[in-house]
Amino acid sequence: MNTVTETQSLSDQLDEFNAGFVAQVPEDVAAVFQKTGEDLRETGIEGKALNVGDRAPDFDLPNAKGGTVKLSDKLKEGPVVISFYRGDWCPYCNLELRALQAALPEFEARGASLVAISPQTPDNSLTTAEKRDLEYAVLSDVGNTVAREYGLVFSLAEELRPIYDQFGLDIPAHNGDSTFELPVPATYVVDQNGVITYAFVNSDYQKRAEPSEILAAVDRIQG
Repeated sequence: MNTVTETQSLSDQLDEFNAGFVAQVPEDVAAVFQKTGEDLRETGIEGKALNVGDRAPDFDLPNAKGGTVKLSDKLKEGPVVISFYRGDWCPYCNLELRALQAALPEFEARGASLVAISPQTPDNSLTTAEKRDLEYAVLSDVGNTVAREYGLVFSLAEELRPIYDQFGLDIPAHNGDSTFELPVPATYVVDQNGVITYAFVNSDYQKRAEPSEILAAVDRIQG
């Protein structure tokens, strides 16, 4: 499989990884991925999710270190960037988490906090933080309670579940339940008034917000 470099944009890394992945899977499997992706987009989930101008629901979630993180407390310190990701098992998510880590000094220089949220159990969130050397808050939203408030939750298509099993991806084990519910990957920038000023929501899990775009959104708050 193709390797990626830190000098590439996140979108280029994602595209390169995906090209390598698609080249390795059978055509019928690739067709299932494509169809279920189109089906999810047709539900209109992107338009139902919270967007710019909406108030960000507060949350108080466990982090990977045994503590908790409350959004309203973080907002007292400055803007907050929230990244909803599917889980450590998702290679696209891991590329995104790594890119955000690389940009962390620039977020901190702007006085912005960064938090990543997935439905993984706290133990699995800890594994994510340790394996990826993440220095920002990695939070556990078991049951997708917070993701549901942001309008991001969907159930993994039945057709995909046996394929995930073949790949050794046990979603219930990661999330600690049997729902197969996941969040659509999304990134929000929330200003200190608790209002969303930037939103990236895409039902295509291969697409993620570019760190440079997120940083520009933080700059607009402070400009």
